[in-house]
Amino acid sequence: MMDKTLNYYNENAQSFASGTVSVEFTEMQDRFLEKLDPGAYILDFGCGAGRDTKYFLSQGYRVDAIDGSEQLCRIASDHTGIKVRQILFQELEANEKYDGIWACASILHLPKKELKEVLKKMLTALKTDGWIYTSFKYGEYEGNRNGRYFTDFTIDTFTDFVQGIHNLRIEEHWITGDVRPGRGEEKWLNLILQKK
Repeated sequence: MMDKTLNYYNENAQSFASGTVSVEFTEMQDRFLEKLDPGAYILDFGCGAGRDTKYFLSQGYRVDAIDGSEQLCRIASDHTGIKVRQILFQELEANEKYDGIWACASILHLPKKELKEVLKKMLTALKTDGWIYTSFKYGEYEGNRNGRYFTDFTIDTFTDFVQGIHNLRIEEHWITGDVRPGRGEEKWLNLILQKK
């Protein structure tokens, strides 16, 4: 399932990168950064072309960036000037290392069963009181869409979904239109979560 999605990104890396890398996203980025201390340690989890990593670095944060797509890692490394590691979400093995994890439009490619396990790994990788930003397409669909796998959520379905994860708290949520040109009618669920 992920193979198909990774193939999509490897085959379309260049066009995906040019479609996302220059998108104005500071409002979201800053909303996340407000939760963190200056110079905090961030994991960009599914960094794509590296747009957000580059911004976080420019603001004086320490950043690790990873992505599952080999091609996107290459592009992101060039774009950010740091070594972007190619690993899958399921391969995250860090323990109380990060102050924040940025998972922008990335973990939405996981089926629910795997998503729950990955969220737990993310919490393990976070320091206590650490923060996660993540986003999903708004809705209740789960399955393939144009060559990629998606798990969509509303705030109600997400709240239900994470109920069993005892150290995770939903701090904020809001809905936005897509920031890419011509995609504004697509709705996104944005979430800021905290490890308690």
